[in-house]
Amino acid sequence: MHYPVRVLFLCTGNSARSQMAEGLLRTLGGNDFEVHSAGLEPQELNPRAVKAMAESNIDISGQHSKHLNEFLDIQFDYVITVCDRARDSCPTFPRDSENIHWGYDDPAAAQGTEEEKLAVFRRVRNEIRQRLGIWIPVMRKKLRDRGLV
Repeated sequence: MHYPVRVLFLCTGNSARSQMAEGLLRTLGGNDFEVHSAGLEPQELNPRAVKAMAESNIDISGQHSKHLNEFLDIQFDYVITVCDRARDSCPTFPRDSENIHWGYDDPAAAQGTEEEKLAVFRRVRNEIRQRLGIWIPVMRKKLRDRGLV
């Protein structure tokens, strides 16, 4: 029996951080995870997020911003907020989801030249990848320990 861990990444705009996290977990986690992202005030997918992810050979250009309300009837194992505003505005999620907060700087708010702005997206992408590199093996061990994979 295979049980994918159902994860929702949540941020304010669902335009950068949560989108990158969704793409990273989908790629790094494979079939062990069912992953979605949403925002409290969805905005268009940020092209710098798409570019930063493409540099890591992950294509998120087909993803789109979604409102949290689209997911209120879905049971998630983990709801991971990736910005402080989402955590503060939505501190708990319906049902029995485990809520986790991983705060990252908002790359969309970066100032400077195009290259300086893109550097912030790259840094945040790398920070998310690093965190997932620790979290994914822990989740896989939990699944194995429960006999679910």
